[in-house]
Amino acid sequence: MRKSALLLTLFVSIAIHAQDLKPIQLPTAQTEGGRPLMQVLKERKTRREFSPESLPMQVLANLLWAAFGINRPDGGRTAPSAMNWQEIDIYVAIGDGLFLYNAKANRLDPILAQDVRAATGLQAFVAAAPVNLIYVADLSKTGQAGSEAELFTAADAGFIGENVYLFCASEGLATVVRGSVDRAALAKIMKLGPNQKILLAQSVGYPKK
Repeated sequence: MRKSALLLTLFVSIAIHAQDLKPIQLPTAQTEGGRPLMQVLKERKTRREFSPESLPMQVLANLLWAAFGINRPDGGRTAPSAMNWQEIDIYVAIGDGLFLYNAKANRLDPILAQDVRAATGLQAFVAAAPVNLIYVADLSKTGQAGSEAELFTAADAGFIGENVYLFCASEGLATVVRGSVDRAALAKIMKLGPNQKILLAQSVGYPKK
C-alpha cells in the first residue's frame, strides 16, 4: 500500500472530532524590536533539522502575525494579497492537533484533534518539526477561475512563506518551505472543500543542536 494511502487510513481511523479541541487565544504579537533587516536578509537560509522543543505561545503568535497578520486598522495584512483577496489561509499543525489561524481574532481555531504533522510532507523530518504551516488558497474568494487566479494565489503564498523565513532568521529559528506534499491525501485529512487548494507547507522550529 502506498504511503499516502497508509497515512489516510491511519488518520481517518483514529481522527477525533475538532470539538474536542478548544480555540487557543494567542497573545498580542510583539511588533517592536527584532534584528536589522539587512542582517536578517544576510542570514536567511533553509534548515531541515529541528529540535523537538515546542515554540512558546508568544513566539508562535509573533510568527503567525509576521506571516499574514493584520498590521493596519483597515484590515491590511503583513504580506501582499492580489486584489486584496486575502485568500490564503494558514493551517497550523502542532502536536496537539490542527488549527486554523484566525488573524482577525488573533486566535487558533480548532480543526482536528489529531497530530497530523507527519502527513504535511513527504520528508521524514516533518513529523518531528514542532510546527508545520500549511498554506491553503480559498479560490472562492478570488471570484476567478483558471490559471491566472492560480498564479496569483501561488505568489501570495510565496510572500507569506518569505515573511516566515525573515522572522525565523531574526529569531534564530529553523525553517524550510516545502512543495513535496501529497496534496490529495492531506486535503482529505484536513476535510478541505472543492474550492480549497493546498499550495505549500512550511516547517518551523528551533535548530537541532
